[in-house]
Amino acid sequence: MYSIQEIAHSINGKIVGNPEHIIEHPAKIEEAKTNQIAFLANEKYIPFLKTTKAGAILISAHIFQSIQPQTEHNFIVVEDAYSSFATLLQIYAQHKQKNTHSLERHFTIGKNTKVYEHVYIGNNVQIGDNCIIYPNVTIYDDCIIRNNCILHSGVVIGSDGFGFAPKPDGSYQKIPQLGNVIIEDDCEIGANTCIDRATMGSTIIRKGVKLDNLIQVAHNVEIGEHTVIAAQTGISGSTKIGHHSMVGGQVGFVGHIKIAPYTKINAKSAIASNIKNEHQVLSGIPAIEMKQHFKSSVVYKNLPELERKIRLLEEEIKKLKKE
Repeated sequence: MYSIQEIAHSINGKIVGNPEHIIEHPAKIEEAKTNQIAFLANEKYIPFLKTTKAGAILISAHIFQSIQPQTEHNFIVVEDAYSSFATLLQIYAQHKQKNTHSLERHFTIGKNTKVYEHVYIGNNVQIGDNCIIYPNVTIYDDCIIRNNCILHSGVVIGSDGFGFAPKPDGSYQKIPQLGNVIIEDDCEIGANTCIDRATMGSTIIRKGVKLDNLIQVAHNVEIGEHTVIAAQTGISGSTKIGHHSMVGGQVGFVGHIKIAPYTKINAKSAIASNIKNEHQVLSGIPAIEMKQHFKSSVVYKNLPELERKIRLLEEEIKKLKKE
């Protein structure tokens, strides 16, 4: 636990509010409680200032200037909130390591769960009833596997999310990943699929999700109930996929977007923005409605001939102008 004054001193921040308020943990701005500190480095998260219960908000100076005089929260103002928050997470990570006995591991495994050879289970892991954990699965600290789940060989649950803050010298500062992964009931995770732990909070795989082999699920992703995803799909950080969606192989998702429930996405598509309407069928790079994509594909196939015709027309126009 640290006071706002202590936190501000450690990252060279300016306090606006109560310096004595005690902060126990970092958290996302949309989820933070009065004993937690959040950060605001991206203007699109400004609306959360109206609803957040965070005890303190670490905020970039240019954003703070744009929201004044909205100062009912406790703020720590810094030049770059993203970089400063990375430093703050390192402080909390070091504090956690000091209070952890690295050689001791305590975990729980439910009834009728079968764990094969060469499985690594980290500290504070919870595995429910009737699960099958095949050989060479790795489950990092603090992750939770509910009931009736199957994890195939080579699955990695809770590896660090891909978080790095750029430094002035062009190098990168690692952002500690302090969250976990939660896999709810009746999920099946295919071989060599990786699900990264959250930076803060949880990466969540909801009930009944089925993931194929070789899928990458980044930090703070949430996959809705009974969604199925085929092999080699990559889902970037903080993206939320709605329930009962179907995703083909080799689909790529950018980060921080929301996919409506019942969405169907064809293989090799690229999802670059929010999908707001349910029951859409999408295809292409970037993905659009499937019917539009097929029409566009016909045009694309004929582009060489269309170009030839345009050149002929241009020549005809030149001749007509001369005449």
